[in-house]
Order: sequence, then C-alpha cells, then structure tokens
Amino acid sequence: MKYLILGAGPAGLTFANKLKETGENDFLVLEKENEAGGLCRSMTIDGFPFDIGGGHFLDVRRPNVNEFLFQFMKQEEWNLYNRDSRIVINDNIIGHPIEANIWQMKLEDQVEYLKSIASAGCNSDNPMPEKFIDWIYWKLGKKIAEDYMIPYNQKMFHKELNQLGTYWLEKLPNVSFEETLLSCLTKKAYGVQPGHTQFYYPKKAGYGELWLRMAKNLGDHIQYNKEIKTINFDTRVVTTSDNEVYQADVIITTIPWLEFKEMIGMPEELKEGIQELKYSSIQTEYFKENMDTQAHWIYYPSPSLSYHRILVRHNFCEGSRGYWTETNVERVDRKEKNSNFKYINQYAYPLNTINKPEIMKKLLAWCKTREVYGLGRWGEHQHYNSDVTVDLAMQLADQFTKKKEKSI
Repeated sequence: MKYLILGAGPAGLTFANKLKETGENDFLVLEKENEAGGLCRSMTIDGFPFDIGGGHFLDVRRPNVNEFLFQFMKQEEWNLYNRDSRIVINDNIIGHPIEANIWQMKLEDQVEYLKSIASAGCNSDNPMPEKFIDWIYWKLGKKIAEDYMIPYNQKMFHKELNQLGTYWLEKLPNVSFEETLLSCLTKKAYGVQPGHTQFYYPKKAGYGELWLRMAKNLGDHIQYNKEIKTINFDTRVVTTSDNEVYQADVIITTIPWLEFKEMIGMPEELKEGIQELKYSSIQTEYFKENMDTQAHWIYYPSPSLSYHRILVRHNFCEGSRGYWTETNVERVDRKEKNSNFKYINQYAYPLNTINKPEIMKKLLAWCKTREVYGLGRWGEHQHYNSDVTVDLAMQLADQFTKKKEKSI
C-alpha cells in the first residue's frame, strides 16, 4: 500500500482519517490490541467508563483540533468543564498550579513559601543550573521544590531525577515573588494558568469512545491483533508476530521504538540510542467510593502515599461514582486488595532523559530519509497530550496532501 500506519492511538487514527478525508484510500493501520485508542481507551467498570490510561480529556485550546474531532463525536455529546484541580500538600488542599494558589494555604505556610520564592535563584539573578534537582530549586524556590515538585516527579517519573534533563522544564513559568505576594494579599490567583483550564469530556461514554468511532470510520483500512515484530528500512517492509508481511511507500510509526524486535538497515548508533530511551509504567486503579470534593483531579506529592494522582470520576462523568488512582508501577503496593479494578499501562510516559533530544533528533531525521516517520507520544517519544498529538498528525497528513497536489 502507499501508507502503512503502525498503531491506532490518537496519532495513527488522526493521520489515517485525514488521508481518507482527502480521498486517499491506499492505506492501512495495524494495531496490536483488539481495539483502537491506545492510552486513551476506556472500559466499562461498575457500570460506567474507566479510562485505562488515567486522566485524558479534550482541551479547548486548539479549535482546529476540536472541529476535526467533533466530526466523529458531535460537540453536543460532550460536557464542557472549567477545570478544578487541586494539590494536597502539608495538610493544605489548594488549587493547581501551586504558585498561583499559595494564598489558599494556612497563613504561617504562606509566609514560609513567600520567603522561599523571594530567595529562588531565578529571582536572584543566579546562573541557571544544569542538573534537574538543582534547576528545580533555582526556578521555584526551596519550599515548592521540596514539598511538591521533587517528590511528585519522583513518584510519577523516576526516583533518580538527575537522570532527567531540564530542557522540558523551560515551559514552567517563573514564580514571581510580586505576583505571589499580590495573590496572598488579594486572595485570588495570579500568573499563567495550566493546560486544560477548560476541557471536554463525553456525556454518556468514556474518552475512548471518540477513538472507537474514528476507527470505525476507517472500515477495513484497520486491522487488529497485529503486533509488529520487524521493520526493514531499506525496503519499507514490516513483519508482524504472526509472520504476515506488509510493504508500503511510506510508513508512519506511532508505536514505542523499543517495541521493534529487529530493525533491518538501521545504523548501529541509532539502535543503541533507542535502547537508551526510558519510559515509566503506570497502574490505574478504581475505587467505588465517592470522594467528598468538587475537584476533577487531585495531585498528591507526599511520598507516604503510593499514588501520585486521583481522578474523581463522579465529578466529570455524568451519573457515575467512584474514583481512580494513578501509580507508578515501581511504587505499587502488591498487598493492596481494596480496589475494585486495576490496569497496568506498560508505556505511559516517555521520560525526558538528558540525552533524549539528541537521540530522537538523529533517529527521526535518518528515518525520514527512508520515508519512515515517527509521530505522536511514542513515535516522537514526547509527553504530548492527545490534542497536541492530533494537531501534529493533522499537520503531517496535510504535508503529504500538499506533496501529492504538487506532483499532479
């Protein structure tokens, strides 16, 4: 076929549907699981949706993305929410992000945080450090670093944080002493608001329903239970674990690079780089009891708790009950048997290790010369939300459409 797409998560489904939208029918999607959606899949647990990959919501910030997705699941099938996310920290329950909501803490804690922010390196013209932990202290101050950012990132990503780079932290806003003081005095949030300030969630289904509909729209252009075993970059041939062989002019891969058992024709240097890529695995766990909170999700940096986040299902999924936790599998308590359902996602979050940018830059550039393109969270090994992934897939599909138009 002309296009072979590996993986039926948001990236692969978007790319395939954009091809179909332009009249292109010479393509095929291969999916390892028995249904589409990837990390955004949903199951029915206790009578209501459970999103197996944890918290996945449709952000409002990319109207072009939402307009495209609403073709498959109409806008009136979604509820629109104003984000209510909170942090439990030192016996305080405050809004997220922490730097904008210190005013909600006990007065004595507000004073300590203000003192810490005032002496942060970025507010004192100190040079920016290179190591992750030093950078966090420099950027946010001692209190936010030690009470929130360091323990939370250790729980969610990796206990050895200095293995991570700082390049991905640049998007964090400076914690301004003036803005923080002003928020404490006026008792309202100042500064930059986080993503998903407003978000959509389906009224009568889980988030996975969207991707099932997109897969259905592809008809027989998608095949399930097809685990990829090998890829030949010289011939653009892919072999599955059941020894079926597929050849294409262009391959779009959205699956983790570590999933390929063999990569024929790829330089050893790039193969070695792939083996250095790191990721974290997450267990999601459902509890049927309702929580006494209006929050949609809550962050828990305390090392004494195994999980790092709770999603309060009954506050965003109409008529449902209960909540689910997210826990790094390295921290899972194997003796815990009080939950009603558990699911492990082997590939949950790509880790932003120090050498990852250079590895991926070389890998993706070389693959492109072979007409193989990495796309999405795993194809690019980037911690993209689903709306970002859809946007990137739409852009890539448009590039191929323009190439086709020029060649005609």
